[in-house]
Amino acid sequence: MNPSKGFPDTLVQAALDDALSAGSRLPLLAITGLQGSGKSTLAAQVVEAAARRGLRAATLSIDDVYLTRAERRELAHRRHPLLETRGPPGSHDLALALRTLDALAAGEPTLLPRFDKLSDDRHRPDRWTRVDHPLDLVVVEGWFLGTPPESEAALLTPINTLERDEDADGRWRRAVNESLGRDYPALWQRFDRLWYLQAPGFEIVPEWRWQQEQALQAAEPGRKGMTREQVERFVQFYERVSRQAMRTLPGIADRTVQLDEQRTAQPD
Repeated sequence: MNPSKGFPDTLVQAALDDALSAGSRLPLLAITGLQGSGKSTLAAQVVEAAARRGLRAATLSIDDVYLTRAERRELAHRRHPLLETRGPPGSHDLALALRTLDALAAGEPTLLPRFDKLSDDRHRPDRWTRVDHPLDLVVVEGWFLGTPPESEAALLTPINTLERDEDADGRWRRAVNESLGRDYPALWQRFDRLWYLQAPGFEIVPEWRWQQEQALQAAEPGRKGMTREQVERFVQFYERVSRQAMRTLPGIADRTVQLDEQRTAQPD
C-alpha cells in the first residue's frame, strides 16, 4: 500500500466479495495487522467500494472501544501500573464493543464509539458516529484481532526493556495474556471473515507508528502528541502480542496479505 493511494482496487474488491459471500444477515469483515500496516485504510476502502455497489457499510476500530483514561487509571491502581497504557488486551471495553455490534445486527439506530488518541481518552457520546439505517456490512479493524494467547512458559522471559525493567515479575504480561485468552474470543466469534495484513517484521513497527503519530499531529496542529522517543517506548507495550500475532495469524486468517516495508501488498 502506498499510504497516499491506498490498496489496489482488486484487493479491495476481493475483501468485499469475500465478506459478502459469508451468507450472514449482516456480514462482519475483520481486518487485522500490526500498528501502521494500513488496516484503517483498507477498511475505509472496503466501505467506499460497498457504497459504489449501493450497499451501506460502516467501520468500527477496536481502538475506539478503549477503556476511558479514568477506567485505565483505576485498573492500573488495582492490578499493575502498566495497565494504564492503552493498546494491549485488557485495555478495551469489550461489553461496549459487543453491544454496538448487537445493535447494528438488529438494525437499530446505533452510535459508534470514537476515541481521541491525542488526548488519550474516549470522545464524548455527542461526538460518536451515528448510524441511522440498517447496514449491509460491518468492517472491524484492529491490530491483534483473532490472536490467541501464549503459553505460560512463553511469558517467563522478558522480550524488551519495558518488560525487563517494569514487569520483572511478569504480572503485567500475564494479566494481558489472561485477558486475551479469556475475554476476547467472544469478539473473535462474531467475525465472518478475517483478513491479516502481514508486516515484513516487527522491527518496522516503530517507524510505521511514528508515521501515524506525525499524521495525527498534522491533522490537528497545536495539539500535543507523542515524541519519537515516546513512540519507541509505546510500541514495546505491543511487541509481545504482535509477535504472537505474526506467528499464529497466517494459520488462522481467511486471507493473509504480505506487505513490504513500504506497505505494498505483494502478489499471492
